[in-house]
Amino acid sequence: MAKHRVGVLISGRGSNMASLVAAARAPDCPYEIVLVASDKPDAAGLAHAAEQGIATFAHSPRGIPKAEYEAAIDGALRNAGVETIALAGYMRLLSADFVAKWRDRIVNIHPSLLPAYKGLDTHARAIAAGDAEAGCSVHVVTEELDAGSVLAQARVPILPDDTADILAARVLVEEHRLYPQTLAEFVTR
Repeated sequence: MAKHRVGVLISGRGSNMASLVAAARAPDCPYEIVLVASDKPDAAGLAHAAEQGIATFAHSPRGIPKAEYEAAIDGALRNAGVETIALAGYMRLLSADFVAKWRDRIVNIHPSLLPAYKGLDTHARAIAAGDAEAGCSVHVVTEELDAGSVLAQARVPILPDDTADILAARVLVEEHRLYPQTLAEFVTR
């Protein structure tokens, strides 16, 4: 039986992408990663994907209109036969037009317990607020930032000596566990 075709968008090292790729190797995994695309041609995650035999696409958005840049990404995804997009550390906001074209077929991993701490600096904000726990959420991407339906969450206690970096490292372990599992459930729903 054919596996569900997933494209992953990254902007950096691609550790969550790597966890998705590793999970996809299992014979019972319902998805395969068919393309890793980035807005940063020098993103470290692109090299990892290429080493794993996965097609890559990189296109810098600098100096071109957002619609033109997104059309290039959209074309690469469609040419690869992508059915679902997984955002994995992709640091660009997608336009409403792009999201509409892929409605209910884009998921994201976010380093907070949504709806708390949408956007950036989630770990520092959770520590500053005196929260007892932080975590991560996998959600459906909508036009509104980090506002789509939450599919799954993992919780991590905030310890007294935590810094944002220390907490981020512990949350990342949970992201790597949660994202592949949730993506597998999402593509078979």
